[in-house]
Order: sequence, then C-alpha cells, then structure tokens
Amino acid sequence: MRKGIWIILTLLVSTKLYSQQPGAISGRITDQQTGLSLPGASVIYAPGRGTVSNSEGVFHLIVREGSLTIVVQHVGYTRESRQFNIQAGDSIVWNVSMEPEVTQIDQVIVSAGRMEQRIGEAVVSVSVIRPEEFSNAHINDPTELFNRTPGIEILDGQASIRGGSGFAYGAGSRVLALLDGLPMIAPDAGNIRWEALPLENISQIEIIKGASSVLYGSSALNGVINFRTAYAPRNGLTTFFVETGLFDRPQQANWHWWDNPRFFASYSASHLQRYANTEVAMGAFMLNDPGYRKRNDQLMGRLNFRIRHHNQNIQGLSYGISTNLLLNNKVDFLLWENAHTGALIHDTTTVTRLNARLLYIDPFISLKREQQFSHDLRFRYQHLSNQFPHGEQVDSEVNSLYAEYQFWKKLSDHINLNTGIVQQSSFVRSGFYGDHESLNLAAYAQTDVSPVERIQLVAGMRVEHNTLNDVSDKLILLLRGGVNFRIHNNTFIRGSFGQGYRYPSIAEKFAATTLGAVRIFPNPHLNPESGWNAELGIKRGIQTSNLDGLIDLALFYTQNKNMIEFVFGNHFDPLTGNFGLGFKADNTEYSRVYGLELEFRFDTNFGMFNYSINGGYVFTYPTEFNPHTLQNTGVLLKYRRKHSGRLNISATRLPFELNLNIIARSKILSIDDVFLNPMTREAILPGFYDYWNNNNRGHLLSDFSLGYHFGDNYTLSVAIKNLTNAEYMGRPGDIQPPRHFSLRFSGRF
Repeated sequence: MRKGIWIILTLLVSTKLYSQQPGAISGRITDQQTGLSLPGASVIYAPGRGTVSNSEGVFHLIVREGSLTIVVQHVGYTRESRQFNIQAGDSIVWNVSMEPEVTQIDQVIVSAGRMEQRIGEAVVSVSVIRPEEFSNAHINDPTELFNRTPGIEILDGQASIRGGSGFAYGAGSRVLALLDGLPMIAPDAGNIRWEALPLENISQIEIIKGASSVLYGSSALNGVINFRTAYAPRNGLTTFFVETGLFDRPQQANWHWWDNPRFFASYSASHLQRYANTEVAMGAFMLNDPGYRKRNDQLMGRLNFRIRHHNQNIQGLSYGISTNLLLNNKVDFLLWENAHTGALIHDTTTVTRLNARLLYIDPFISLKREQQFSHDLRFRYQHLSNQFPHGEQVDSEVNSLYAEYQFWKKLSDHINLNTGIVQQSSFVRSGFYGDHESLNLAAYAQTDVSPVERIQLVAGMRVEHNTLNDVSDKLILLLRGGVNFRIHNNTFIRGSFGQGYRYPSIAEKFAATTLGAVRIFPNPHLNPESGWNAELGIKRGIQTSNLDGLIDLALFYTQNKNMIEFVFGNHFDPLTGNFGLGFKADNTEYSRVYGLELEFRFDTNFGMFNYSINGGYVFTYPTEFNPHTLQNTGVLLKYRRKHSGRLNISATRLPFELNLNIIARSKILSIDDVFLNPMTREAILPGFYDYWNNNNRGHLLSDFSLGYHFGDNYTLSVAIKNLTNAEYMGRPGDIQPPRHFSLRFSGRF
C-alpha cells in the first residue's frame, strides 16, 4: 500500500516538474535590406531578462511556459516585437529581419533649400529635433524645448540663434517660425505665438541657423524654425497623455507667497490615419497652469485638423486643408513688486488679462512627379483677436491672407531650380496701435548645381516689396550662396553666405500705451533691419555596428545694422505733441557676432542598454560696431552670453527609460542702462540693481525623467525639472521656475 502511494506521489511530482520544463526560443537577426547578420542586438522578454545576439547574429533564450512578449532592438533599426505562448518543452525558431532606420547623416530635411535633401548635403547649419525628445521630457512649450537646443536661447518668448538677437520687450521676432512651410508670425506684433504650434502632431522640427531671408523673407533675419507635421499611416496612430504636477518652494524662503500647492495640468490627444487615398489628422491640447508667480496664470486650449486627398486619376496630385484653433486666457508677467519679498508677485499696475483667439485655415494643392518637378500652391487665412476684459480700449483684431506658389524642377542630373512668388495682406484694427493695412510681395529663385558628384553649389536671390498704409518701401534685393563638398562618404564640408532682412512690425511703429511705470511711445519712421551671415562648417557621420552618430562644427560670423531696440529717454509723442519719459523703438544697434558651435548626436547600445546622447557648445563674441568706421566699438551687445552648453542623455533598458538634461550658461554680458541707472532703476524694478550685481553669474540647470513602459502601448513617467532648484533669471525681473515635478500617463497605439 505504502509502495503504491509513493509511486503515485512520484508520478505527481514528475508531472509537476515536467510541466515546469522551460521552453527555448532561438533565431538569427539580420538586416532586412542586405541580409547580413546583426551582432549585439538586444533581445528582451522581461524587465532585466534577455540576451544579445552573437557575432553571427544568433540568439538563444530559455524561458518559462506562459505568454510573453519578446522585443528586439538594435541601433539604427526599428524595434521588432512578437508575442509567444510558450508550452513546456517548446523549441521555437524566430528569425528576425530588422528594417534599417535613417541614420543621423541621412536624415531628410526640407527647410534648408525648400526641397528634400540629406542633412549632410545642406550648405548651412541645420539641427533636427525628434518628437521623442520633448515627449519623454514632459515638454509642452516649444520655448522650453529650444532652450535645450544648442545655439538657441529664448528670453520671454523672443528667440535668438547664435547671439544674433538679444531681447527687447515688444520687438518683433528675428527668427521665423513655420508650420509646414507657412509663417507663424503675428501680422500685427511680428512675434511668434508659440502656444499655437501643435506639438501633438509633429514629425520633426528643423532649425536653420543664420540669415535665411532669401528663401523665407522678412523675420528670417536670424534663422528659421520649421515645424513639420506628421503624415498619416494606413493602420492609424493614436497618441495621448494626461499630466499633472506642482511647483516646489523657491530657493529664497521670502519669495514663497502661496499657502496651497500650485498644481498644473495638461492633456493631449491626436489621431492620424489614412483611409484609402485620404489622410486625416486631428489633435487637441489643453493646459491649466496657475503659475508659480502670483497673477500669472494661463488656461489654454488648442485644436487642429488636417485632411489630404491623393487623387487616383492624376499621378502625384494631392489637395486638402488644415485648420488650427487656439483659445488662450492668460496674464503675461511684466514687472515684479520688489526683489526682497515680491520677485514672484506680479506688480498690480501692470497686470493685464488677455483673452486671445487665433484661427488658421490653410488650403493647399500639390502636384509632384518624383525626380521630375513639383507645383505647390498654399494659402492661409489668419484671424487673430486680442481682447482685454479690463482695458477694452486696447483690444485688437487682425485678419491676414497669405498665398504662395512654389515650383521645383529638375533641369538635368546636375541642376535643380526652385522658384516661388509670395503675397501677404494684413488688416489690423486696434485701439493699441491704430488701424493699418499692409501688403508684402516677393519672388525668389534658387539654383542647386552639382558639377561633379561630390560638390553641390547653391545660389539664390529674392526681391521683396512692402507697403504699409499705402506708403511703399523701397524694393529689396537679397542674395545667398553656398557650397557643400563631400570629402568622404559621411564627411561634408560646407560654406555659405546669406543676407537677412526684417521689416518693422506694426506694433513697433505705432504702439502707444502706459503700463504701470512704463510708457511706450510710437515711432512711425522706424526703418527695416538688415544684415548678413557667413559660415564655414564640417559635418561628420559615424556608423559602426553599435553606433550611429553625427558631429557638426561650424565657425560663423553675423553682421546686422539698424537693429531695433526700445530706448529709454525723453521722447516726443506725435499723438499729444508733448515730450515725456519712456521707451520708444529706434534703429540704434549695429552688431557683429563671431563664434563657433559644436553639435553632436549619438545613438548606441551596450549590452541590453540603448543610449541616445546629444548636445553641444556655443561660443559667441557679440559686439557693436561703428557704422561709419566699420570698427568694433568694444561695447558688448545686450542680452547675449559668451558661453552656453547642453547635454541630453537617454538610457533605455525595457521597460525603463531614463533621461537627463544638463544646461550651462555663462552670465548675460550687458543689459539696458535704464535698469542700472540710479535715476530710473527703482521706479521700474525695485531692488533689481542690487539683485543683478549679486546674481548675474551664469547658471547650471538639470532636468530628470524616468519612464516605465507597459508593453508597447503605455508609459507612466515622472519628471523633475530644475532638479537642484537653481535660482536664475531670463530678462530683467523674469525669475524662472523653481524646481517642479510632473507625473504623466501616456499611450501610443
């Protein structure tokens, strides 16, 4: 009897042990295009569990029975995954053919020459930002994103590339923002409405560094930032996130004014899908931010929609329409109460609530024949409404019509021609700067010539004419030229020269108001800004079995004249016929900026870790020059720095992803005398003079984020920005955010 029981128990234990027998999965990992083996690929089936392929691309895993998902990753290739249901004793063969991703040096851009080309073949410096760089770091504001990008700094919404522009409150932008090639500059103030740019539907952002007015016209004096929206895939793509966070106490305890936590929240959703021959894209974003400064809140919502139809009967013909709607209720911060206890409290005399509405309607039609020609006709109707609930007398309404026709033709195997004509009409009705009408007409042409395989030559010109209130400006001729020489398969040397131009905004010419202690005078006789930029650079792509990298080094020189600054003094008011103290826009600055920029980007893997490392360093020497002698005066330009550096590191070992960002900036070299002069400084910014002398030392910032991926679809992540709670300032009186935390749940399917 006992013997029988032991036999039964033995059989039961044996059965149990057999049921726990492991299964095996093995295979070979290869390049989809070449069929060659891929050694060093990560093969992961659980957190911290997996292997790497050997020198022949072969991998072998021993796994327990049950359901599991195996993920295969390799630098320069799209990620592959597959779900398995393992039974005891299974021996499964899974050969993985991986699709190559575009390498860093082969990224395709359109902004540098208004046509598709490899980034290495451009004759000017171009940086590319990918969507994961801002989504992983919980970035919803483009200005925060660009402050992490080498060569760019944004002070209170005004962008400067390589020190080519400083800061002047109310001045128009010298950097042109584009959305799919259409300008995103407000027709009245000439500024960029950053919050209207739909980050939820962006495929990549391209940044041209240097004068680009030949191809893009006014406001491209200092460079171009082009936001390119994503195309819709056939199987559809939906993304979303829900985020909440709060601000920590500032470093100085006497600046802490709030009793309850300052929570902020944001929400985003988008869907892209192609139905037969029709692409549909839609997105939404909402932000509720009470602010870390008292009386500096924002409630904002954005909707965008695009439909594109590809005609079945005519090859290459597509047409459609895009719309973008922004509703923004906010109070912009202008002046603090005082430096001792009120640096984060908005002075009540300058608090102005704004209800802004922006609407863009963009019809388009395109006819393209690959490697032959393309016709693009684009329109934009822009409506902008600024309403001030407590100051209706300065409300404004702007309507603008933009149209552009672009033609590209491949004349031969060695010559490409790119031409276009542009028209923009704007109609402004405002109690702030009056009623005005403007008209811009332009025509441009550029030729790209490759006399031999390794050399590309570029020459372009633009003719532009502006009319304001039926008064015509003189005809403007702008020129550009450049050369790119491929000295090796992945090494390119480039040189370029380009002229820049910016016509003054209506607000700069005609704005007249009083904000607290600040009075603004109009200057209808303001002249356009102009200048030129030259550059010599080398770009090197690096590819090995586990490294995809790009290094770019550039020497640059920028010279501008008639730069517009708001100058404090005893100015004549043409509206009243009297003189008074305040600010007036004037052509005062003649500037030169010398410098160099190093930028790098690497994707690599070690073991089961994948790394993405990018950053750069910029040195500038910004100085004024005498327009009569053409000699440097030795006076350093305002709101510029000599040194800035950035480093971004992303490390992934599924299901975890870690991101670290470090920014270092030297001190601001010079600011407006009105903030330092004993006669004026206390009236505008109480306590600022002493604070500035004690704290203008430069700063080091760091941000950190950690994400956990649930399978292939969902991510839970936490971000800490300004990790060390550093205290630093943008423009005078603009204390930047203290340490703040955010939690985000996101999905992609």
